[in-house]
Amino acid sequence: MADVLPSLTPMRAIGAVLDIAGSSSQVMFDHAEIDALAQSTDAAVASAGQIGSLVKMRVGNTWLIANIRSLRLEGSGDRIAAQVDFLGEGDEEKLTGKLYKFRRGVTRYPVPGCPVFPVTTADLKQIYAADERAHIEVGNVYPTKDIRAALYVDALLGKHFALLGSTGTGKSTAAALILHRICQLAPQGHILMIDPHGEYASAFKDGGALYDVSNLQMPYWLMNFEEHCEVFLTTDGSDRQVDADILAKCILAAKAKNRLAQEVGKLTVDAPIPYLLSDLTQIIQLEMGKMDRATDTAPYLRLRSKIDEIKGDPRYAFMFSGMLVADSMATFLARIFRLPGDGKPISIIDVSGVPSEITSVVVAVLSRMVFDFAIWSRGESKRPVLLVCEEAHRYVPNERNADGSSVGRILSRIAKEGRKYGVSLGLITQRPSDLAEGVLSQCGTILSMRLNNERDQAFVRAAMPEGARGFLDSIPALRNRECIAVGEGVATPIRLLFDSLEEHKRPASDDPLFSELWRDTGGEEAMLERTIKRWRSQGK
Repeated sequence: MADVLPSLTPMRAIGAVLDIAGSSSQVMFDHAEIDALAQSTDAAVASAGQIGSLVKMRVGNTWLIANIRSLRLEGSGDRIAAQVDFLGEGDEEKLTGKLYKFRRGVTRYPVPGCPVFPVTTADLKQIYAADERAHIEVGNVYPTKDIRAALYVDALLGKHFALLGSTGTGKSTAAALILHRICQLAPQGHILMIDPHGEYASAFKDGGALYDVSNLQMPYWLMNFEEHCEVFLTTDGSDRQVDADILAKCILAAKAKNRLAQEVGKLTVDAPIPYLLSDLTQIIQLEMGKMDRATDTAPYLRLRSKIDEIKGDPRYAFMFSGMLVADSMATFLARIFRLPGDGKPISIIDVSGVPSEITSVVVAVLSRMVFDFAIWSRGESKRPVLLVCEEAHRYVPNERNADGSSVGRILSRIAKEGRKYGVSLGLITQRPSDLAEGVLSQCGTILSMRLNNERDQAFVRAAMPEGARGFLDSIPALRNRECIAVGEGVATPIRLLFDSLEEHKRPASDDPLFSELWRDTGGEEAMLERTIKRWRSQGK
Protein backbone atom coordinates (compact mmCIF):
# COMPACT_ATOMS: atom_id res chain seq x y z
CA MET A 1 0.00 0.00 0.00
CA ALA A 2 1.17 3.53 -0.74
CA ASP A 3 2.87 5.71 1.83
CA VAL A 4 0.76 8.47 3.29
CA LEU A 5 2.44 11.83 4.00
CA PRO A 6 5.96 10.38 3.95
CA SER A 7 7.49 13.61 5.25
CA LEU A 8 5.48 13.36 8.48
CA THR A 9 5.10 9.61 8.85
CA PRO A 10 8.14 7.55 7.87
CA MET A 11 6.15 4.46 8.94
CA ARG A 12 4.39 2.69 6.05
CA ALA A 13 0.65 2.04 6.19
CA ILE A 14 -0.14 -1.61 6.88
CA GLY A 15 -3.78 -1.53 5.82
CA ALA A 16 -6.94 0.51 5.41
CA VAL A 17 -10.32 0.91 7.11
CA LEU A 18 -12.95 -1.27 5.42
CA ASP A 19 -16.15 -0.39 7.29
CA ILE A 20 -17.14 1.64 10.34
CA ALA A 21 -19.55 1.04 13.24
CA GLY A 22 -20.04 2.87 16.57
CA SER A 23 -17.46 1.30 18.87
CA SER A 24 -15.76 -1.13 16.47
CA SER A 25 -14.71 -1.27 12.85
CA GLN A 26 -13.28 -3.62 10.25
CA VAL A 27 -9.77 -3.08 8.87
CA MET A 28 -8.08 -4.83 5.94
CA PHE A 29 -4.34 -5.51 6.49
CA ASP A 30 -1.72 -6.19 3.83
CA HIS A 31 -0.11 -9.56 4.70
CA ALA A 32 3.28 -8.61 3.16
CA GLU A 33 3.48 -5.31 5.09
CA ILE A 34 2.79 -7.06 8.41
CA ASP A 35 5.41 -9.73 7.64
CA ALA A 36 7.97 -7.01 6.90
CA LEU A 37 7.32 -5.32 10.29
CA ALA A 38 7.93 -8.57 12.24
CA GLN A 39 11.72 -7.94 11.99
CA SER A 40 11.47 -4.44 13.53
CA THR A 41 13.66 -3.65 16.55
CA ASP A 42 10.71 -1.81 18.11
CA ALA A 43 8.74 -4.46 20.05
CA ALA A 44 5.44 -2.60 19.60
CA VAL A 45 5.89 -2.32 15.81
CA ALA A 46 7.02 -5.96 15.54
CA SER A 47 3.76 -7.13 17.19
CA ALA A 48 1.59 -5.02 14.83
CA GLY A 49 -1.29 -6.96 13.34
CA GLN A 50 -1.48 -9.45 16.24
CA ILE A 51 -4.54 -9.96 18.44
CA GLY A 52 -4.49 -7.49 21.33
CA SER A 53 -1.99 -5.13 19.64
CA LEU A 54 -2.81 -1.50 18.82
CA VAL A 55 -3.06 0.33 15.50
CA LYS A 56 -3.58 4.02 14.70
CA MET A 57 -5.32 5.99 11.96
CA ARG A 58 -5.28 9.71 11.22
CA VAL A 59 -8.47 11.77 11.15
CA GLY A 60 -7.73 15.45 10.56
CA ASN A 61 -5.08 16.42 13.09
CA THR A 62 -5.82 13.61 15.57
CA TRP A 63 -4.67 10.01 15.79
CA LEU A 64 -7.32 7.40 16.58
CA ILE A 65 -6.07 4.37 18.54
CA ALA A 66 -7.77 0.99 18.13
CA ASN A 67 -7.24 -2.49 19.57
CA ILE A 68 -7.29 -5.61 17.36
CA ARG A 69 -9.99 -8.04 18.51
CA SER A 70 -10.01 -10.74 15.80
CA LEU A 71 -8.25 -11.67 12.52
CA ARG A 72 -9.44 -13.56 9.43
CA LEU A 73 -7.70 -14.47 6.15
CA GLU A 74 -9.34 -12.95 3.04
CA GLY A 75 -9.19 -13.67 -0.69
CA SER A 76 -6.07 -15.45 -1.92
CA GLY A 77 -4.28 -15.04 1.43
CA ASP A 78 -2.54 -11.72 0.73
CA ARG A 79 -5.02 -9.77 2.88
CA ILE A 80 -6.17 -10.13 6.49
CA ALA A 81 -9.52 -8.79 7.74
CA ALA A 82 -9.40 -7.56 11.34
CA GLN A 83 -12.11 -6.46 13.76
CA VAL A 84 -10.85 -3.49 15.85
CA ASP A 85 -12.28 -1.65 18.89
CA PHE A 86 -11.62 2.09 19.29
CA LEU A 87 -9.93 3.02 22.59
CA GLY A 88 -9.27 6.75 22.34
CA GLU A 89 -7.52 9.53 20.47
CA GLY A 90 -4.50 11.82 20.74
CA ASP A 91 -3.38 15.03 19.06
CA GLU A 92 -0.85 14.94 16.22
CA GLU A 93 2.30 17.04 16.51
CA LYS A 94 2.48 19.18 13.36
CA LEU A 95 6.16 18.78 12.49
CA THR A 96 6.87 15.18 13.46
CA GLY A 97 3.45 13.54 13.18
CA LYS A 98 3.90 12.12 16.70
CA LEU A 99 0.97 11.41 18.98
CA TYR A 100 0.56 13.34 22.25
CA LYS A 101 -2.18 14.21 24.81
CA PHE A 102 -3.93 10.84 24.54
CA ARG A 103 -7.44 10.65 26.03
CA ARG A 104 -10.04 7.92 26.30
CA GLY A 105 -13.09 8.02 24.00
CA VAL A 106 -13.50 8.92 20.33
CA THR A 107 -14.97 12.18 18.98
CA ARG A 108 -14.26 11.74 15.24
CA TYR A 109 -14.39 8.54 13.21
CA PRO A 110 -12.33 7.57 10.14
CA VAL A 111 -13.96 6.99 6.75
CA PRO A 112 -13.60 3.72 4.80
CA GLY A 113 -10.27 3.71 2.96
CA CYS A 114 -8.46 5.64 5.75
CA PRO A 115 -4.86 4.26 6.04
CA VAL A 116 -3.95 2.27 9.18
CA PHE A 117 -0.48 2.43 10.78
CA PRO A 118 1.28 0.37 13.47
CA VAL A 119 1.66 1.93 16.90
CA THR A 120 5.28 2.55 18.01
CA THR A 121 6.80 2.33 21.48
CA ALA A 122 6.94 6.17 21.55
CA ASP A 123 3.17 6.19 20.93
CA LEU A 124 2.62 3.64 23.68
CA LYS A 125 4.56 5.87 26.10
CA GLN A 126 2.09 8.67 25.35
CA ILE A 127 -0.97 6.40 25.52
CA TYR A 128 -0.04 4.81 28.84
CA ALA A 129 1.74 7.79 30.43
CA ALA A 130 0.30 8.44 33.89
CA ASP A 131 -1.09 11.95 34.29
CA GLU A 132 -0.90 14.18 37.36
CA ARG A 133 -3.45 12.17 39.37
CA ALA A 134 -2.23 10.09 42.37
CA HIS A 135 -1.16 6.72 40.99
CA ILE A 136 0.86 3.60 41.75
CA GLU A 137 3.07 1.77 39.26
CA VAL A 138 2.54 -1.99 39.39
CA GLY A 139 4.28 -3.39 36.32
CA ASN A 140 5.19 -3.01 32.63
CA VAL A 141 2.83 -2.66 29.68
CA TYR A 142 2.90 -5.69 27.33
CA PRO A 143 4.84 -6.10 25.01
CA THR A 144 7.31 -3.39 26.16
CA LYS A 145 10.05 -3.77 28.76
CA ASP A 146 10.16 -0.19 30.06
CA ILE A 147 6.72 1.45 29.78
CA ARG A 148 5.24 1.50 33.26
CA ALA A 149 1.62 0.51 33.91
CA ALA A 150 -0.09 2.83 36.38
CA LEU A 151 -3.26 2.43 38.44
CA TYR A 152 -5.02 5.65 39.53
CA VAL A 153 -5.58 5.18 43.24
CA ASP A 154 -8.59 7.49 43.72
CA ALA A 155 -10.51 5.99 40.79
CA LEU A 156 -9.39 2.44 41.71
CA LEU A 157 -10.61 2.73 45.31
CA GLY A 158 -13.44 5.22 44.82
CA LYS A 159 -15.38 2.87 42.57
CA HIS A 160 -14.27 -0.54 43.97
CA PHE A 161 -12.01 -3.05 42.22
CA ALA A 162 -11.84 -6.80 41.60
CA LEU A 163 -8.73 -8.95 41.10
CA LEU A 164 -9.57 -12.22 39.36
CA GLY A 165 -7.47 -15.21 38.35
CA SER A 166 -7.33 -19.01 38.52
CA THR A 167 -5.27 -20.73 41.21
CA GLY A 168 -1.54 -20.52 40.58
CA THR A 169 -1.57 -17.42 38.33
CA GLY A 170 0.09 -15.20 40.96
CA LYS A 171 -3.12 -13.62 42.23
CA SER A 172 -2.15 -13.43 45.93
CA THR A 173 1.26 -11.94 45.09
CA ALA A 174 -0.40 -9.40 42.76
CA ALA A 175 -2.83 -8.45 45.58
CA ALA A 176 0.09 -8.05 48.01
CA LEU A 177 1.98 -5.93 45.43
CA ILE A 178 -0.99 -3.56 44.89
CA LEU A 179 -1.57 -3.21 48.65
CA HIS A 180 2.15 -2.62 49.34
CA ARG A 181 2.20 0.15 46.70
CA ILE A 182 -0.96 1.75 48.15
CA CYS A 183 0.56 1.61 51.66
CA GLN A 184 3.75 3.31 50.37
CA LEU A 185 1.67 6.04 48.74
CA ALA A 186 -0.57 6.55 51.80
CA PRO A 187 1.23 5.45 55.00
CA GLN A 188 -1.61 6.97 57.06
CA GLY A 189 -4.34 5.05 55.19
CA HIS A 190 -7.00 2.71 56.58
CA ILE A 191 -7.07 -0.75 54.98
CA LEU A 192 -8.78 -3.83 56.41
CA MET A 193 -8.01 -7.16 54.75
CA ILE A 194 -9.91 -10.38 55.45
CA ASP A 195 -7.49 -13.28 54.94
CA PRO A 196 -9.22 -16.70 55.09
CA HIS A 197 -6.04 -18.80 54.65
CA GLY A 198 -3.48 -16.95 56.78
CA GLU A 199 -1.34 -16.16 53.69
CA TYR A 200 -0.81 -12.43 54.05
CA ALA A 201 0.64 -12.18 57.56
CA SER A 202 4.12 -12.98 56.18
CA ALA A 203 3.73 -10.30 53.47
CA PHE A 204 2.82 -7.49 55.89
CA LYS A 205 4.70 -8.43 59.07
CA ASP A 206 6.67 -5.16 58.86
CA GLY A 207 4.07 -2.76 57.47
CA GLY A 208 0.78 -3.97 58.92
CA ALA A 209 -1.09 -4.89 62.09
CA LEU A 210 -1.73 -8.64 62.21
CA TYR A 211 -4.77 -10.13 63.99
CA ASP A 212 -5.86 -13.73 64.41
CA VAL A 213 -7.85 -15.67 67.02
CA SER A 214 -5.06 -15.15 69.57
CA ASN A 215 -5.29 -11.34 69.62
CA LEU A 216 -8.42 -10.25 67.70
CA GLN A 217 -10.58 -9.94 70.85
CA MET A 218 -13.79 -9.11 69.00
CA PRO A 219 -16.63 -8.52 71.48
CA TYR A 220 -19.73 -10.67 70.81
CA TRP A 221 -22.08 -7.77 71.64
CA LEU A 222 -20.92 -5.93 68.47
CA MET A 223 -23.08 -8.37 66.49
CA ASN A 224 -26.45 -7.06 65.32
CA PHE A 225 -29.58 -9.15 65.80
CA GLU A 226 -29.34 -10.92 62.43
CA GLU A 227 -25.79 -12.06 63.26
CA HIS A 228 -26.87 -13.15 66.76
CA CYS A 229 -29.50 -15.35 65.09
CA GLU A 230 -26.90 -16.99 62.84
CA VAL A 231 -24.80 -17.94 65.87
CA PHE A 232 -27.43 -18.84 68.47
CA LEU A 233 -30.33 -20.31 66.46
CA THR A 234 -30.22 -23.95 65.40
CA THR A 235 -33.71 -24.42 63.88
CA ASP A 236 -35.41 -23.72 60.54
CA GLY A 237 -38.88 -22.72 59.36
CA SER A 238 -41.57 -21.61 61.83
CA ASP A 239 -39.53 -22.83 64.84
CA ARG A 240 -36.75 -20.40 63.88
CA GLN A 241 -39.14 -17.45 63.99
CA VAL A 242 -40.34 -18.45 67.47
CA ASP A 243 -36.74 -18.80 68.69
CA ALA A 244 -35.80 -15.44 67.09
CA ASP A 245 -38.66 -13.62 68.84
CA ILE A 246 -37.60 -15.02 72.22
CA LEU A 247 -33.93 -14.20 71.59
CA ALA A 248 -34.76 -10.61 70.55
CA LYS A 249 -36.79 -10.01 73.72
CA CYS A 250 -34.08 -11.50 75.98
CA ILE A 251 -31.14 -9.68 74.31
CA LEU A 252 -33.01 -6.38 74.65
CA ALA A 253 -33.58 -7.06 78.36
CA ALA A 254 -29.90 -8.03 78.86
CA LYS A 255 -28.69 -4.85 77.11
CA ALA A 256 -31.10 -2.72 79.15
CA LYS A 257 -29.19 -3.74 82.32
CA ASN A 258 -26.07 -1.85 81.13
CA ARG A 259 -25.74 1.76 82.33
CA LEU A 260 -24.99 2.80 78.70
CA ALA A 261 -28.54 1.76 77.81
CA GLN A 262 -29.87 4.49 80.12
CA GLU A 263 -28.05 7.11 78.03
CA VAL A 264 -29.72 5.85 74.84
CA GLY A 265 -33.24 7.23 74.44
CA LYS A 266 -34.79 4.28 72.63
CA LEU A 267 -32.78 1.07 72.87
CA THR A 268 -32.93 -1.32 69.90
CA VAL A 269 -31.83 -4.94 69.66
CA ASP A 270 -29.20 -3.96 67.02
CA ALA A 271 -27.50 -1.26 69.14
CA PRO A 272 -23.88 -2.25 70.02
CA ILE A 273 -24.37 -2.08 73.81
CA PRO A 274 -22.34 -4.49 76.02
CA TYR A 275 -24.26 -7.17 77.90
CA LEU A 276 -23.33 -10.29 79.89
CA LEU A 277 -23.92 -13.74 78.40
CA SER A 278 -24.74 -14.91 81.93
CA ASP A 279 -27.46 -12.19 82.10
CA LEU A 280 -28.84 -13.46 78.78
CA THR A 281 -29.08 -17.09 79.96
CA GLN A 282 -30.58 -15.92 83.27
CA ILE A 283 -33.29 -13.89 81.45
CA ILE A 284 -34.03 -16.89 79.17
CA GLN A 285 -34.40 -19.03 82.31
CA LEU A 286 -36.77 -16.48 83.91
CA GLU A 287 -38.86 -16.19 80.73
CA MET A 288 -39.11 -19.97 80.56
CA GLY A 289 -40.51 -20.05 84.10
CA LYS A 290 -43.27 -17.53 83.40
CA MET A 291 -46.82 -18.83 83.34
CA ASP A 292 -48.06 -16.54 80.55
CA ARG A 293 -45.60 -17.66 77.88
CA ALA A 294 -47.14 -18.53 74.52
CA THR A 295 -44.96 -21.56 73.69
CA ASP A 296 -43.58 -24.67 75.39
CA THR A 297 -40.14 -24.77 77.01
CA ALA A 298 -38.30 -26.29 74.00
CA PRO A 299 -37.22 -22.97 72.34
CA TYR A 300 -35.86 -21.66 75.66
CA LEU A 301 -33.93 -24.87 76.30
CA ARG A 302 -32.50 -24.81 72.77
CA LEU A 303 -31.28 -21.23 73.15
CA ARG A 304 -29.84 -21.77 76.60
CA SER A 305 -27.94 -24.93 75.66
CA LYS A 306 -26.51 -23.28 72.51
CA ILE A 307 -25.28 -20.23 74.46
CA ASP A 308 -23.76 -22.48 77.16
CA GLU A 309 -22.08 -24.60 74.48
CA ILE A 310 -20.49 -21.52 72.84
CA LYS A 311 -19.39 -20.09 76.23
CA GLY A 312 -17.67 -23.37 77.10
CA ASP A 313 -15.96 -23.92 73.71
CA PRO A 314 -12.34 -22.65 73.78
CA ARG A 315 -12.39 -22.13 69.97
CA TYR A 316 -14.91 -19.30 70.46
CA ALA A 317 -12.90 -17.56 73.21
CA PHE A 318 -11.62 -14.84 70.82
CA MET A 319 -15.21 -13.55 70.62
CA PHE A 320 -17.30 -14.97 73.47
CA SER A 321 -14.84 -14.69 76.35
CA GLY A 322 -16.08 -13.23 79.65
CA MET A 323 -13.17 -10.75 79.40
CA LEU A 324 -14.87 -8.94 76.46
CA VAL A 325 -17.77 -7.45 78.42
CA ALA A 326 -16.30 -3.98 79.03
CA ASP A 327 -17.16 -1.18 76.61
CA SER A 328 -14.10 -1.65 74.37
CA MET A 329 -15.77 -0.51 71.13
CA ALA A 330 -13.58 2.60 70.65
CA THR A 331 -10.39 0.61 71.28
CA PHE A 332 -11.48 -2.18 68.92
CA LEU A 333 -12.35 0.23 66.08
CA ALA A 334 -9.09 2.18 66.58
CA ARG A 335 -7.05 -1.07 66.32
CA ILE A 336 -8.90 -2.59 63.38
CA PHE A 337 -9.33 0.59 61.29
CA ARG A 338 -5.81 1.93 62.10
CA LEU A 339 -7.02 5.19 63.72
CA PRO A 340 -4.29 6.49 63.94
CA GLY A 341 -2.26 4.20 61.66
CA ASP A 342 1.23 4.68 63.24
CA GLY A 343 2.76 4.04 59.80
CA LYS A 344 1.03 0.63 59.59
CA PRO A 345 -2.02 1.43 57.45
CA ILE A 346 -3.21 -2.15 56.90
CA SER A 347 -4.92 -4.60 59.27
CA ILE A 348 -4.68 -8.25 58.25
CA ILE A 349 -7.50 -10.25 59.87
CA ASP A 350 -6.51 -13.91 59.65
CA VAL A 351 -9.77 -15.87 60.01
CA SER A 352 -8.21 -19.28 59.25
CA GLY A 353 -8.33 -20.23 62.96
CA VAL A 354 -11.97 -19.18 63.40
CA PRO A 355 -14.41 -22.14 63.66
CA SER A 356 -15.88 -22.66 60.18
CA GLU A 357 -19.49 -22.40 61.37
CA ILE A 358 -19.04 -18.77 62.48
CA THR A 359 -16.41 -17.59 59.96
CA SER A 360 -19.07 -15.90 57.84
CA VAL A 361 -20.50 -14.17 60.94
CA VAL A 362 -17.06 -12.81 61.91
CA VAL A 363 -16.55 -11.49 58.35
CA ALA A 364 -20.10 -10.04 58.41
CA VAL A 365 -19.43 -8.20 61.68
CA LEU A 366 -16.11 -6.77 60.43
CA SER A 367 -17.66 -5.70 57.09
CA ARG A 368 -20.70 -4.18 58.75
CA MET A 369 -18.53 -2.30 61.26
CA VAL A 370 -16.73 -0.68 58.30
CA PHE A 371 -20.03 0.33 56.72
CA ASP A 372 -21.73 1.46 59.95
CA PHE A 373 -18.63 3.42 60.98
CA ALA A 374 -18.75 5.27 57.65
CA ILE A 375 -22.48 6.04 58.06
CA TRP A 376 -22.35 7.22 61.69
CA SER A 377 -19.14 9.26 61.22
CA ARG A 378 -20.75 11.55 58.63
CA GLY A 379 -20.25 15.15 59.71
CA GLU A 380 -16.79 14.27 61.08
CA SER A 381 -13.60 14.66 59.05
CA LYS A 382 -13.69 11.81 56.51
CA ARG A 383 -11.65 8.65 57.10
CA PRO A 384 -12.30 6.42 54.06
CA VAL A 385 -11.66 2.69 54.63
CA LEU A 386 -10.65 0.08 52.04
CA LEU A 387 -12.08 -3.39 52.77
CA VAL A 388 -10.24 -6.15 50.87
CA CYS A 389 -11.95 -9.54 50.75
CA GLU A 390 -9.85 -12.54 49.66
CA GLU A 391 -11.79 -15.63 48.42
CA ALA A 392 -14.76 -13.28 47.90
CA HIS A 393 -16.93 -16.00 46.30
CA ARG A 394 -17.13 -17.68 49.72
CA TYR A 395 -18.77 -14.62 51.29
CA VAL A 396 -20.79 -13.13 48.40
CA PRO A 397 -22.03 -16.29 46.63
CA ASN A 398 -24.42 -16.17 43.68
CA GLU A 399 -28.08 -17.20 43.93
CA ARG A 400 -27.24 -20.87 43.20
CA ASN A 401 -24.89 -21.16 46.18
CA ALA A 402 -26.55 -18.58 48.43
CA ASP A 403 -26.96 -19.72 52.04
CA GLY A 404 -28.86 -16.63 53.24
CA SER A 405 -25.99 -15.49 55.47
CA SER A 406 -25.73 -11.84 56.48
CA VAL A 407 -22.18 -11.45 55.11
CA GLY A 408 -23.39 -11.68 51.49
CA ARG A 409 -26.01 -9.01 52.13
CA ILE A 410 -23.63 -6.53 53.78
CA LEU A 411 -20.88 -6.96 51.15
CA SER A 412 -23.48 -6.55 48.36
CA ARG A 413 -24.69 -3.39 50.09
CA ILE A 414 -21.13 -2.03 50.36
CA ALA A 415 -20.65 -2.77 46.63
CA LYS A 416 -23.80 -0.80 45.78
CA GLU A 417 -23.72 2.05 48.32
CA GLY A 418 -20.25 2.12 49.91
CA ARG A 419 -18.91 4.70 47.46
CA LYS A 420 -21.27 7.38 48.85
CA TYR A 421 -19.94 6.91 52.37
CA GLY A 422 -16.22 6.51 51.67
CA VAL A 423 -16.07 2.70 51.88
CA SER A 424 -14.08 0.99 49.13
CA LEU A 425 -14.33 -2.72 48.35
CA GLY A 426 -11.54 -4.84 46.87
CA LEU A 427 -12.64 -8.35 45.85
CA ILE A 428 -10.11 -11.09 45.15
CA THR A 429 -11.47 -14.36 43.76
CA GLN A 430 -10.58 -17.33 41.57
CA ARG A 431 -14.22 -18.10 40.69
CA PRO A 432 -15.94 -14.91 39.46
CA SER A 433 -18.89 -16.98 38.18
CA ASP A 434 -19.60 -18.03 41.79
CA LEU A 435 -19.89 -14.37 42.87
CA ALA A 436 -23.26 -12.67 43.23
CA GLU A 437 -23.96 -11.20 39.81
CA GLY A 438 -24.55 -7.58 40.81
CA VAL A 439 -21.35 -7.33 42.84
CA LEU A 440 -18.79 -7.73 40.04
CA SER A 441 -20.64 -5.23 37.84
CA GLN A 442 -20.32 -2.67 40.67
CA CYS A 443 -16.51 -2.87 40.48
CA GLY A 444 -15.25 0.11 38.47
CA THR A 445 -11.86 -1.51 37.80
CA ILE A 446 -11.35 -5.18 36.91
CA LEU A 447 -7.87 -6.73 36.93
CA SER A 448 -8.20 -10.15 35.32
CA MET A 449 -5.35 -12.65 35.36
CA ARG A 450 -5.60 -15.98 33.54
CA LEU A 451 -8.98 -17.71 33.92
CA ASN A 452 -9.09 -21.34 32.81
CA ASN A 453 -12.81 -21.93 33.29
CA GLU A 454 -15.05 -20.99 30.37
CA ARG A 455 -17.95 -19.94 32.60
CA ASP A 456 -15.66 -17.57 34.52
CA GLN A 457 -14.41 -16.05 31.26
CA ALA A 458 -17.99 -15.47 30.05
CA PHE A 459 -18.93 -13.92 33.39
CA VAL A 460 -16.01 -11.46 33.26
CA ARG A 461 -16.75 -10.64 29.62
CA ALA A 462 -20.30 -9.67 30.59
CA ALA A 463 -19.04 -7.37 33.37
CA MET A 464 -16.43 -5.54 31.25
CA PRO A 465 -16.99 -2.51 28.98
CA GLU A 466 -17.53 -3.03 25.25
CA GLY A 467 -14.23 -1.44 24.13
CA ALA A 468 -12.14 -3.95 26.09
CA ARG A 469 -13.48 -7.07 24.34
CA GLY A 470 -10.31 -7.49 22.26
CA PHE A 471 -8.24 -7.71 25.44
CA LEU A 472 -10.67 -10.17 27.01
CA ASP A 473 -10.09 -12.78 24.35
CA SER A 474 -6.48 -13.10 25.52
CA ILE A 475 -7.46 -13.92 29.16
CA PRO A 476 -7.08 -17.73 28.72
CA ALA A 477 -3.63 -17.18 27.13
CA LEU A 478 -2.10 -14.92 29.79
CA ARG A 479 1.15 -16.00 31.44
CA ASN A 480 1.60 -16.06 35.21
CA ARG A 481 1.85 -12.54 36.70
CA GLU A 482 0.15 -11.03 33.62
CA CYS A 483 -3.23 -9.34 33.75
CA ILE A 484 -5.72 -7.36 31.71
CA ALA A 485 -6.68 -4.13 33.52
CA VAL A 486 -9.81 -2.28 32.41
CA GLY A 487 -12.09 0.35 33.92
CA GLU A 488 -11.81 3.56 35.91
CA GLY A 489 -8.45 2.82 37.53
CA VAL A 490 -6.46 2.80 34.25
CA ALA A 491 -6.09 5.42 31.50
CA THR A 492 -7.08 2.88 28.86
CA PRO A 493 -7.47 -0.95 28.90
CA ILE A 494 -4.00 -2.50 29.19
CA ARG A 495 -2.29 -5.85 29.33
CA LEU A 496 0.48 -5.69 31.90
CA LEU A 497 3.10 -7.86 33.57
CA PHE A 498 3.19 -7.30 37.35
CA ASP A 499 6.53 -6.44 38.95
CA SER A 500 8.14 -9.28 40.88
CA LEU A 501 7.83 -8.76 44.62
CA GLU A 502 10.70 -9.12 47.10
CA GLU A 503 10.68 -12.48 48.91
CA HIS A 504 9.88 -11.02 52.36
CA LYS A 505 6.87 -9.10 50.99
CA ARG A 506 5.22 -12.12 49.36
CA PRO A 507 2.25 -13.99 50.84
CA ALA A 508 2.79 -17.58 51.99
CA SER A 509 0.92 -19.10 49.06
CA ASP A 510 3.63 -20.93 47.12
CA ASP A 511 2.74 -24.29 45.60
CA PRO A 512 4.46 -27.25 47.31
CA LEU A 513 7.27 -28.86 45.30
CA PHE A 514 6.28 -32.52 45.60
CA SER A 515 9.39 -33.85 43.84
CA GLU A 516 11.65 -32.21 46.46
CA LEU A 517 9.49 -32.48 49.59
CA TRP A 518 8.84 -36.21 49.10
CA ARG A 519 12.59 -36.84 49.29
CA ASP A 520 12.70 -35.61 52.91
CA THR A 521 12.60 -38.35 55.53
CA GLY A 522 13.22 -38.65 59.26
CA GLY A 523 11.55 -37.12 62.34
CA GLU A 524 8.06 -38.34 61.40
CA GLU A 525 7.14 -39.59 64.90
CA ALA A 526 7.90 -36.28 66.65
CA MET A 527 6.18 -34.38 63.84
CA LEU A 528 3.01 -36.49 64.17
CA GLU A 529 3.01 -36.05 67.95
CA ARG A 530 3.27 -32.24 67.70
CA THR A 531 0.61 -32.11 64.96
CA ILE A 532 -1.88 -34.22 66.94
CA LYS A 533 -1.31 -32.11 70.05
CA ARG A 534 -2.09 -28.89 68.12
CA TRP A 535 -5.05 -30.62 66.43
CA ARG A 536 -6.58 -31.71 69.74
CA SER A 537 -6.10 -28.35 71.42
CA GLN A 538 -7.39 -26.62 68.25
CA GLY A 539 -4.28 -24.47 67.89
CA LYS A 540 -4.22 -23.32 71.52
